[in-house]
Amino acid sequence: MMRLTINGQMMSLEPSPQTVADVILRLDLSVKTVVVERNQTILTREMHVHTPVHEGDILEIVHFVGGG
Repeated sequence: MMRLTINGQMMSLEPSPQTVADVILRLDLSVKTVVVERNQTILTREMHVHTPVHEGDILEIVHFVGGG
């Protein structure tokens, strides 16, 4: 189990995610436009699959929803 702060809330994820992409999938945020900040560093979309997450990381995740 890994504890992360996501959008200001402490969350425990099990099994432990390995990358930012794993976290996005676990939160069911498989939308095209997702902006992620990890420990105050903004990540490009390409970086999600290569950026590891560690116990205690702070993630801010913003996704956009279209509508009219």
